[in-house]
Amino acid sequence: MFFNYRKLALALPLALGLGACDKGLESLNVNPNNPTTGDPAYILTNAERANIYRLFDTPASMDGGLLIIQHWAKVQYTDEDRYAFRATSYQSIWDGFYAGGLQDFNELIRQGQATNNPNLQAVGLIMRSYFFSVLTDIYGDIPYSEALRLSDNILTPKYDTQEQVYTGVIADLKTAAGLIVVNGAAVNGDVLYDGNMANWQRFSNSLRLRLAMRLVDVKPDVARTEVAALLNGTTPVFASNADNAEFTFLSNTPNTNPIYNNRLTRDDYRVSRTLTSRLARLNDPRLSIYANHPECGDSAAFYRGIPNGLTNAAASAFGQFCSSSKVGSYFAAAEAPGVLMTYAEVLFFKAEAIARGFVSGNAATEYQNAIRASMGQYGFSGADVTTYLAQPRVAYNPANYKQSIGDQKWIALYGQGVEAWSEWRRLDYPQLKVAVSPVGAASGKIPVRFRYPANEQTLNTANRTEAVTRQGPDLLTTKLWWDKQ
Repeated sequence: MFFNYRKLALALPLALGLGACDKGLESLNVNPNNPTTGDPAYILTNAERANIYRLFDTPASMDGGLLIIQHWAKVQYTDEDRYAFRATSYQSIWDGFYAGGLQDFNELIRQGQATNNPNLQAVGLIMRSYFFSVLTDIYGDIPYSEALRLSDNILTPKYDTQEQVYTGVIADLKTAAGLIVVNGAAVNGDVLYDGNMANWQRFSNSLRLRLAMRLVDVKPDVARTEVAALLNGTTPVFASNADNAEFTFLSNTPNTNPIYNNRLTRDDYRVSRTLTSRLARLNDPRLSIYANHPECGDSAAFYRGIPNGLTNAAASAFGQFCSSSKVGSYFAAAEAPGVLMTYAEVLFFKAEAIARGFVSGNAATEYQNAIRASMGQYGFSGADVTTYLAQPRVAYNPANYKQSIGDQKWIALYGQGVEAWSEWRRLDYPQLKVAVSPVGAASGKIPVRFRYPANEQTLNTANRTEAVTRQGPDLLTTKLWWDKQ
């Protein structure tokens, strides 16, 4: 859910002034035109917009997860599609979240505590947890417990293990859900849910479910306990597509969707042939949303994806730009939503939890419900969905539930590059082929993490070195802690 925020300021940075005052003269030293504490409504609006934009912007998504997971491909300047990621991309993701969003959400937590507004504190905790989970799923071990502590003069924070990060964010999400008073103190400036705390509580619990399921191969007992508590029938989680955590961008710059902004000056991306081929074989109606027909050539009546990992020369020889399928207009629109989490995801997790014996129920039914929910996001229902589900290639296979769920979740997570990448790493389905012409740094494998930014080698050498020694080489192919299969 979301609301129209055209009247809200989106570009107010968090600026905390420091001033000295003489004893007894504090009131004379306060400049009413230079506040030392930012308005939480403006901080929240800006933090939500800026960080959700960053998540779907070029480094993490368009040149990152969406290419790796083979939802998209590149038709020119193809380096990233061959796993030759730019050092500036690693740095941009890292700096953007640490120096921007996480600091803002930390300030909202502080202000919520200081003003006795537990709802504001909860929103800050949920969003901070979300983006810490994004960072650790991209890099692995990261600064966490000592991060964001400049006021304590911690300039070179230690790297926590991914296990410690997950333990911390799951605990914070549990705290956040408990803090929420549904009809309590107002949270102004909230673009995501318009201050509806019942929705925030469902989001907190649903996100906790996502992170708990990441632990199934490394801490199965913890995963089982967390998941059972969340799917007990009384804990509020997403119950329909109306609960989806979606941020809708606006039609006017600078508040348009990053994909739209990219298309204003670039024409580098197409839909991956992996996706178009698979969805065409399944007669999946979502293909008409995910991709556009080519604008010229003999294939204009069909969907023509591009193979992942072409060299620039091979991409040029593939044909005119207009002869392949661009990303669907739905996703390239100025006001296209940035999706953080959906009801379909929750249902896929529920199906998997049943299959693993964590909770009781019918895994096949929840699997089908998840597909229905995903279809419903794009307006498909009734006969379209019933016919789709009746296909043997779509039918749930209890003997290999990971394949059934992994294949369909990969389709449902189209456009959510980082999350689709994470779930592919965890479930190992669908079985993707390596890019056609991968660079040597990938060692002939699909990347499973990003490298740490170069500045960390220079400015935080000892802590980065300790993390690499513990986690494994700082390579694209070093598996994360939870990625054990």
